[in-house]
Amino acid sequence: MNTPTLYSFRRCPYAMRARMALRYSSVAVDIVEVSLKAKPPQMLALSSKGTVPVLSLDGRVIEESLEIMQWALEQNDPQDWLLKDDSAAQQRGAALIEANDQTFKLHLNRYKYAERYPEQPMEYYRAEGEVFLHELDELLQQRAYLVADHVSLADIALAPFIRQFAHVDRDWFTQTPYRHLQVWLQGILESALFSAVMAKQPT
Repeated sequence: MNTPTLYSFRRCPYAMRARMALRYSSVAVDIVEVSLKAKPPQMLALSSKGTVPVLSLDGRVIEESLEIMQWALEQNDPQDWLLKDDSAAQQRGAALIEANDQTFKLHLNRYKYAERYPEQPMEYYRAEGEVFLHELDELLQQRAYLVADHVSLADIALAPFIRQFAHVDRDWFTQTPYRHLQVWLQGILESALFSAVMAKQPT
């Protein structure tokens, strides 16, 4: 089997979570850092949607970040991110990921790029996203991670998006009452895994 190729963009939260899962699972992968202004024709030939991440395997293309994460963990999951023996925690994690990807991401986009959505002020979009932050902070009051006593798929799938939301206005985020969420996020961002996948790659 040839080494899989991941088309990625360093700051894209979808690509971040895919890279974290691949590295954690020790899957050997060639990472191609994509310029969003000049997307490589090899990637566009594999995936017409033209967005990262895209994972090219032998005769197979995986175009969605969550599917890439699942594939990587099926190869190797030494710390049980998939929570194989806890179906209730799996369901809670899946619900959080769906809420993140389907609802929170919309609020995040409007908050980060509020000038593109002049129908409401930035603070309105931030407040919409805060609903999810509050929910996560309440979960983290019960345990150190979102759905289990250790890192799981949900933590890694959500963290890049919470990071992006927090970084829109870092001063605001640090002054919020979401202390448990802040500790959780900082722990992931300071991890060796996150540091490794954020190393700059040549474009």
